[in-house]
Amino acid sequence: MSRVVCHQSTSLDGFSAGPEQTLDTPMGTGDVRRLHQWMFRADEPGHEADAAWRAGLLGPIGAVVMGRNMFGPVRGAWPDESWRGWWGEEPPYHAPVFVLTHHERAPLETTGTTFHFVTEGFDAAFARAREAAGDGDVRIAGGASTVRQALERDLVDDLFLDVSPFLLGAGERLFDGLTGFTLTPVEVVHSPLATHVHYSR
Repeated sequence: MSRVVCHQSTSLDGFSAGPEQTLDTPMGTGDVRRLHQWMFRADEPGHEADAAWRAGLLGPIGAVVMGRNMFGPVRGAWPDESWRGWWGEEPPYHAPVFVLTHHERAPLETTGTTFHFVTEGFDAAFARAREAAGDGDVRIAGGASTVRQALERDLVDDLFLDVSPFLLGAGERLFDGLTGFTLTPVEVVHSPLATHVHYSR
């Protein structure tokens, strides 16, 4: 059965991105690389838990919803269609991706992935993703604002949280302003670089 899945990395103080996100600093400033070191070092000895967690993150999906900041650093109206995402011509999704934006843009086709730009808001993007996914899972890819919209609507069935053991101190917090939703922890594993928690609804 199709499920709604979200996988996010955070610091101990709950930030999933730093401030001042730009082309040169896509995750923002500060020690933000530490948020994802568990994934980059998953093939090293002693990081078997990270490798298993990364394999789950890279598994097949039916469709994706993401915010515009996750797609790229361009702000305001699209000046042209030269920006094709952080991933180049081979994004990791291999599924339809629905990007939240206030500005219209034609669909972007890359190898195995088509990006659709949705101007009608989260609910419209989610409805299109759910239809496109069929029996496959819908992944809420981020950033933090997009994940919060899914959580506040009680849509997320499985939240995979990677908590890195450091304080980022500033940026965008994943759970800011959220109240009233409940998830149950069903699995916890750890490595030297992160504590991985699977919550299920």
